[in-house]
Amino acid sequence: MTFVAESESGHGVVIDAAPEVGGRNLGPRPMEMVLMGLGGCTAIDVVSILHKARQRVTDCRVEVSSERAETVPRVFTRIHVQYVITGHDLSEKSVARAVSLSADKYCSVSRMLAASVEITHDYRIEAPE
Repeated sequence: MTFVAESESGHGVVIDAAPEVGGRNLGPRPMEMVLMGLGGCTAIDVVSILHKARQRVTDCRVEVSSERAETVPRVFTRIHVQYVITGHDLSEKSVARAVSLSADKYCSVSRMLAASVEITHDYRIEAPE
């Protein structure tokens, strides 16, 4: 029940099933990988957009939570994406715009999932320590 998935770019990731169904807990579950892909895709967009807007971002954390159907197939029914953007003198307007552009236009994972899942977003701006 443990597999190594290799991407077109040559990178490998261990994917495993839950122990209760024969997995050994050596890697994320496939549905976790979907959420990780969404978080990574949108984080890249948001940071790129903010850099182009000359915002001094020092960190971006994306926290993705979800709800799934109770019965098989246990598809996602709701996904919430929260961005925690850290930087110097960040413009709230620029952050809101970057999140919106990623969600509505640029993030291909988000756009694909939005066809069948309710996705919500919010953000928090923090000053660097």
